[in-house]
Amino acid sequence: MVVARTRAIALVGLSGSVVEVEADLSSQLPAFVIIGLPDTALGEARERVRSAAGNAGCPLPARRLTVNLSPASLPKHGSAFDLAIAMSCLAAAGTVAPESVARFVHLGELGLDGRLRPTHGILPAVLAAARAGCERVMVPTANAAEARLVPGVEVVAVASLREAVERHGGEPGPEAVRVGEPVADSDGAAPPADAVAPDGDLAEVIGGEEPRQALLIAAAGGHHLLLAGPPGAGKTMLASRLPGILPDLSPEAALEVASLRSLAGHPIGETLSVRPPFEAPHHTASAAAMVGGGSRGIRPGAAARASHGVLFLDEAPEFPASVLDALRQPLESGRITIHRASSVATFPARFQLVLAANPCPCGGGDAPDAGCACPPAAKRRYFARISGPLLDRVDLRLFVHRVTPSRLKVERDRAGEPGAAPTMSSQEARNLVVRARDAAARRLAGTPWRTNAEMPGPWLRGEGGLHPGSVATRSLDRSLERGGVTMRGYDRVLKVAWTIADLDGDDRPNSEHVGRALAMRLGTAA
Repeated sequence: MVVARTRAIALVGLSGSVVEVEADLSSQLPAFVIIGLPDTALGEARERVRSAAGNAGCPLPARRLTVNLSPASLPKHGSAFDLAIAMSCLAAAGTVAPESVARFVHLGELGLDGRLRPTHGILPAVLAAARAGCERVMVPTANAAEARLVPGVEVVAVASLREAVERHGGEPGPEAVRVGEPVADSDGAAPPADAVAPDGDLAEVIGGEEPRQALLIAAAGGHHLLLAGPPGAGKTMLASRLPGILPDLSPEAALEVASLRSLAGHPIGETLSVRPPFEAPHHTASAAAMVGGGSRGIRPGAAARASHGVLFLDEAPEFPASVLDALRQPLESGRITIHRASSVATFPARFQLVLAANPCPCGGGDAPDAGCACPPAAKRRYFARISGPLLDRVDLRLFVHRVTPSRLKVERDRAGEPGAAPTMSSQEARNLVVRARDAAARRLAGTPWRTNAEMPGPWLRGEGGLHPGSVATRSLDRSLERGGVTMRGYDRVLKVAWTIADLDGDDRPNSEHVGRALAMRLGTAA
């Protein structure tokens, strides 16, 4: 008897392992057995494959079929193994050439009528196949565009099992059920609203230079930002402008972002987007929605999908404390590790965190006509919902004041003055950010880091030789001695000082740079 073999991909997080799908046809009582640690969805492939094969005109023989998913110790889940199981069974039955089937990696879910349905995670699966040395993959037509984003792999798109049989040299008989149109991506053509970088220009921001400068420093160094202030002051508007002034993603980062979106079930276009992602989950989000989870297939959460981009938490004190504190480790390590009984999944989480908060429960703040009656203790309790350890990881803290009539008049007069310099646009700000990041990348050449925020504190002060010197850090040293900043905060102030120096075009931070960084750390800059 011939044991037919083909390959599929088992995903655990973004990591994929090649699975050899073996099919053996024996002269015993008719049965269809799948072994090799399949989950429930994969175990149900027996019925899908048998019905799809019969309706496609290539029925499976009435004998015992044993399908083994090797390595047997690796947990497998999901319906993306359907096509590989069907092709190995048909190869064992002699319907298609075993040699042709063995050259491909097969990915896709089967419908009962034989159509191939799109599945989540095709992009990371094809990427894992390419890294394992596989040269050919067969995928559903609806997943063809994202599969072709991986270079160096021949992608064959098929709409049905019958078409797959024909591509492997088989000659199926008449169809028992007429196959309809190819299945489109059921997730829709547009990404979720909280994943789309909002439109808008930095020039539209009114409220003085401090908010714009804080946003510029955050973008140039990859620093985290806290925006506090009354409702309507422009906190959300500022946060929505941050992705627009960030540099374009590198090809590797763009592919990683697209892989995370594919794994999360979001549609991928025909070309890689080079713009940083923007995630803004609602304050009712759970910890699993924020960092990822799932009992079987582990999906990335909002923090992972925001990797290489911005994670914006509006009304941050309204988030459950457990959800906010779940971000503490990812902010330090740049990755999220989710443990389950059968597997461990790791996702990238190198994002910029932007928190927005009102100064008190009613949001009135200190405005004379706001009618705020919140006692000082209530204000402290409200803001204390953001824990101290999380705030210690936020580099810049800015109080956004209300826009007053005098400020509006200044903006109008400035715009109307002949020869007056126009307000900085997002494109101009992005050019400054790119220049500052290039300076940091040259300084960090030969290290694993590319932005100032990524530098480890001990390396900065020690081996890196990037400490500005005791004269420049006199005010920072005094704040550390008095307990105004922690040691982590000390290092983060130095990183922000380097970013300010890069924006100013200086070779090294001076006392003014360190003083500005410390003021923004303590929330006294605005």
